[in-house]
Amino acid sequence: MNGSLPRVISHVGALPGVAAALPGVEITPVPPDGPIDDAIEGEVLLTLMRGAPNLGEVLRRGVKWVHTVGTGVDEFPLHLLDGQVLTCSRGATSVPIAEWVLAQILAFEKKLPVAWVREPPEQWGSPALGTVEGRTIALLGLGSIGEAVARRALAFDAKVRALRRSDAPSPVRGVEIVRDVGSLVNDADHVVLAAPLTPATRRIVDPSFFDAMRPGAHLINVARAELVDEDALRSALDRGQLGLASLDVAPVEPLPRGHWLYTHPRVRLSAHVAWSGPQVWTAIEQSFIDNYERFRTGAVLANVVDVERGY
Repeated sequence: MNGSLPRVISHVGALPGVAAALPGVEITPVPPDGPIDDAIEGEVLLTLMRGAPNLGEVLRRGVKWVHTVGTGVDEFPLHLLDGQVLTCSRGATSVPIAEWVLAQILAFEKKLPVAWVREPPEQWGSPALGTVEGRTIALLGLGSIGEAVARRALAFDAKVRALRRSDAPSPVRGVEIVRDVGSLVNDADHVVLAAPLTPATRRIVDPSFFDAMRPGAHLINVARAELVDEDALRSALDRGQLGLASLDVAPVEPLPRGHWLYTHPRVRLSAHVAWSGPQVWTAIEQSFIDNYERFRTGAVLANVVDVERGY
């Protein structure tokens, strides 16, 4: 072991990619729950997106920098931090999530699986299908996921607009930036929720949000269920104001048997799988590896969480 290298305490085990990329670095796996050995110390903590039951104890072992393998930190116990810098794996899952979003948009426009047949239909060549070209796709949030969705939607010649907290110009050429919800959703065909969950965004999708949407539009949520007022969602679906809700997140996960989201005819629900892809853990490991090198050399860390804002 090279004693000059910052030591790593890990709640996620000895990730092989991290160990291979950082030879000579002491990586000590610890259980997320229960006491840890008194001799364990380290300047770096690699942990879970929700932290861990023994996070407070581990932070007192000399930790200066905390990196979570997740993207959202709305469930991370930020109050336990005592001056430590927190970073996340922002961007590691943006590609598979963006692909999932485009899959839902294509399924909506191409009427899948309704358009598939298992016996002769009443009329061959029916139903009439839609297209992504020329459709308006509205993004609530233009972080790494929103950017990835925008790039792919623009490749289909869709119109893309976004609402973001920052006044900065769009990082993706061709995306129109708007400043209020009404301008975002008023004539949008597909509305994608890709914003972090904060006090400002909790239940931002409320009755007035749905009323501002074009009747029959498509809502896609790959962020957090708490962005949406559940009663307002059900009402908008029941009265046809919302044509379809494609949801990868649920109010409670796992969603209990018998919940209305399982059976509503205007809902397509998946079990929080949009993030999944063959290269996700490689990307998560790489985000930590790159930041470790920055930490080791005293450079500015990437993907630092603003603890006050919660993302």
